[in-house]
Amino acid sequence: MTTRTLVVAGHGMAGHRLVEEMLAGDRHGRWRIVVLAEEERPAYDRVALSTLLGGARADDLALAGPAVLADRRLRLRLNTKVSAVDRRARRVMCADGTEFGYDALVLATGSRPFVPPVAGHGLPGCFVYRTVQDVEAIRAAAVPGRAAVVVGGGLLGLEAAGGLRLLGMRPHVVEFAPWLMAQQIDEGGGRVLAEAITRLGVRVHCPSAVHAVGAGPDGRADRVELDDGTVLDAALVVFAAGVRPRDELHAPGLVRGERGGFLVDTWCRTADEHIFAIGECAAVEGRCHGLAAPGLRMAETVARRLLGVPGEAFTGADTSASLKLLGVEVAGFGDAHARSHGAVEYVREDRRAGTYAKVVLDADGRTVLGGVLAGDTRAYPVLRALLGRPLTACPDDLLAAPPARC
Repeated sequence: MTTRTLVVAGHGMAGHRLVEEMLAGDRHGRWRIVVLAEEERPAYDRVALSTLLGGARADDLALAGPAVLADRRLRLRLNTKVSAVDRRARRVMCADGTEFGYDALVLATGSRPFVPPVAGHGLPGCFVYRTVQDVEAIRAAAVPGRAAVVVGGGLLGLEAAGGLRLLGMRPHVVEFAPWLMAQQIDEGGGRVLAEAITRLGVRVHCPSAVHAVGAGPDGRADRVELDDGTVLDAALVVFAAGVRPRDELHAPGLVRGERGGFLVDTWCRTADEHIFAIGECAAVEGRCHGLAAPGLRMAETVARRLLGVPGEAFTGADTSASLKLLGVEVAGFGDAHARSHGAVEYVREDRRAGTYAKVVLDADGRTVLGGVLAGDTRAYPVLRALLGRPLTACPDDLLAAPPARC
């Protein structure tokens, strides 16, 4: 039986899930897998990066166990960046001059942090929040008792602020959107979240934008100037303001989406039948998904395609989430922003208790379309299970925990 070669460009969470699926499903050894990893360590749980600021070790985040790394069907090459693809010869070229042939190529190059192009963004003392190395550098630079500025009030930014607080620093969070976690929760939930973390000592500035990062006498960042003239003291600055797809490798003929990323169909195929893209670098029918869960689903879709076993196309992934940020519970699911035509919002808020709960219903007020919880997420399992289904109780009771019948 002829052995075919699969080259995977990237060994992040999506790339590693693809490897796991291929090794588990290829019982007859039809595929030889070559993984080209740009980082110096094998795949790790990037979602758990903030635990490194709380005392966890990098090894605690490892995804690739000894059994996988020792599998004879797998060749993992670290510190190897893919720089170009020769589609006609079916070869990838790496920055170190090495080349690898392939029968199938999966691009899993991930994303890069977005750093606003403000003056001073490259000063010593400015960091991004993307890799183990980034977080270890932040931990080494932390100065207990001093202020730090986190640019970005989404999930990653709030995790960074929480980690800096654990290191004894006094974090500021600067967010351009009108409220925190604007993609996942609504204004009411964002307000409750901001009030709660402010009580914990985290200063919130939103809507606001960074105008410039200033340097002290030693040339290191020591302050952040906001667009309204406010100046924030900062012993260090962390940019956690989102990501952009890594699609810069030279591959003539591979189309990119309007907002970047390798353009693929719902089977994660590019226009070249031998090349796929998964994870944050993939623009599925033009849309990039900057979360881990969609990337894992894409990996499973491609693995089944390559193995020739039944599978489903990628039509999206559940992005519902129930989280605890800086000790504050938040959750968002479905149409959390009530954007569906005729959507009805039912809100229950307790300012004294610091809780906010909202369920979004369709126009007839019967079917659950989404919801937001902040301060108390005990109702999340019941509400999430009702998504797309008729109400089983009065909205007011559903937003309580546990819900009761009308």
